[in-house]
Amino acid sequence: MVQQIPETSTNIIYPESDGQPMADNTLQFRWIVTIKENLEILFSLDENVFVAGDLLWYPVEGKPKVCQAPDVLVVFGRPKGERGSYRQWEENNIAPQVVFEILSPGNRPQEMMRKLLFYQQYGVEEYYIYDPQNVEFMGSLRVDEHLEEIENPNGWVSPRLQIRFELTENTLEVYRPDGRKFLTSVELNQRAEEEYQRAEEALAQLEEERTLRQQEQQRYQALIERLREQGIDPEQFLNG
Repeated sequence: MVQQIPETSTNIIYPESDGQPMADNTLQFRWIVTIKENLEILFSLDENVFVAGDLLWYPVEGKPKVCQAPDVLVVFGRPKGERGSYRQWEENNIAPQVVFEILSPGNRPQEMMRKLLFYQQYGVEEYYIYDPQNVEFMGSLRVDEHLEEIENPNGWVSPRLQIRFELTENTLEVYRPDGRKFLTSVELNQRAEEEYQRAEEALAQLEEERTLRQQEQQRYQALIERLREQGIDPEQFLNG
C-alpha cells in the first residue's frame, strides 16, 4: 500500500514558468519591453516600487494553480529585487496595483475575460490592454470591488503611475509625468549617444578655450619679459 503524503505549504511547488512564450511576435515583445523598461526608468529612484515583465503572480498561498503572468506588473510598496515569481503572501500581501497586457493575434476574447476577472478578484487597481497591430487601447479602473472600463482612454493619466496615454492613428504614445515620451531601447540608446556626443563636443570646446587662455597668458608673459630686457618696467604701465 502506497502511503499518501499530505500536501502542506512547505512542499507545494509554485512553478516559475507557465510554459507559455513571453510574446508571440516581435511587435508584441517590443511593446512589452518598452513599457517595462520605461517604467523601471521612471521609478528607478524609488526603492519601494517593483516592476516586472512576464512574472508569475500567485495571489493565494497553497493554490499554485491560481496564478497569472501579466505582460507587465507594477507593485507599489514592495522593494526592488530579483524574484522567480511574485508570491503575494511573501510580499506583505500586497497585490500588483497596475498591470499591462499587450495583445497578439493569438489572444482570444475568452482568455482576456478570464484575465479581467482574475485581476478584478485579486485586487488590481488599473488594468491596461494595448493591441499594437490594430492600434487599440483599453483601460479599466477599480471602482469599489469591480474593474470598470475607462470610457475615453485617449489622453488618460494613470492615477498610480501618473503617465499619460495618447492614441494616434498609427500607434500608442506614452508620456512620463515630465512630458518625456516612452522610448524603445534603440531610441534610448540613440538619445544616450546624442547626449554623449554633445558632452564630448562641450568638453572639446572647454579644452580649446583653456588652450587659448594658456596661449594668451604665454604671449603676455613673453611681452613682459621683452619689456624688462629693454629696461622698461611693466609696472609703470599697469599702475599708470
